[in-house]
Amino acid sequence: MKEKIAIACDHAGYELKEQVKSYLESKGMEVVDFGTDSSKSVDYPDYAHKVGSSVNKGVYERGIVICGSGNGVQMTVNKYPNVRCALCWTPEISHLGRQHNDANIISMPARFIDTATALSIVDEFLNTEFEGGRHKTRVDKINQIIL
Repeated sequence: MKEKIAIACDHAGYELKEQVKSYLESKGMEVVDFGTDSSKSVDYPDYAHKVGSSVNKGVYERGIVICGSGNGVQMTVNKYPNVRCALCWTPEISHLGRQHNDANIISMPARFIDTATALSIVDEFLNTEFEGGRHKTRVDKINQIIL
């Protein structure tokens, strides 16, 4: 069965999203693109929410969100209780986001990384397993709200 991955961006991330999408498709993955579809200015939550919601509900196991800094889309998707989104600007951060934090979405800063770096980040995200153990104990505490 072909793995499906959700992807979305704002205007600043549009070009990088298109490159990442083509790369994933060339690897035989089915990419579900929630937009945006141009570099015309948009509001990033309108697109990030679609990825966050779909991963939260288990429609897709993983997602990728991209904006200028990676911060806005990351903050948006991390509002969902079953989402753990890592802001990744190096492949090593992506690797640790999966290995230690069981990240199921990554966000990338299109204005601060080149395409080669982005594709390496994506590869680490897709090819790294969650280590579990002491990290699972920590991940399980993420949604515990202390008032």
